[in-house]
Amino acid sequence: MPWVSLVGRLLLGGVFAAASLTKIGDPQETVRAVRAYQLVPEPLVHPLAYALPYVELAVAVLLLLGLGVRYAAAVAAGMVAVFIAAVGSAAARGLDIDCGCFGGGGATANPQYTAELLRDSAFLVLAGGLVLLRRSALSLDSILEP
Repeated sequence: MPWVSLVGRLLLGGVFAAASLTKIGDPQETVRAVRAYQLVPEPLVHPLAYALPYVELAVAVLLLLGLGVRYAAAVAAGMVAVFIAAVGSAAARGLDIDCGCFGGGGATANPQYTAELLRDSAFLVLAGGLVLLRRSALSLDSILEP
């Protein structure tokens, strides 16, 4: 199972890295994406939009290095669960927005809610699996733990 965990953490870490790096490059686009969901009070939109990519990047680095894998995967699972709830809420309220998961965001004529929910559900299962697995191959955890 350590090799399964390795593949899972590299995949999830890569996804979080890609998501964060696209947002870090254009923080105003991330602000627009967060605002489009209409879930966060306006005074919190900017702080959340500016912090989100860096939290995603921290989770990505921990997963890619294999450091604190179970904890990083638990944070990732929590974040993905929030993303699923936000996308589901947007769909249920009839908002036509792009998820902003990998940059972009805001109004769109062609929302992809079903695909986004299926993709994020798969990431949630993956993160949950990493929480449950005790060891990961080629990880700093395996070097630091006896």
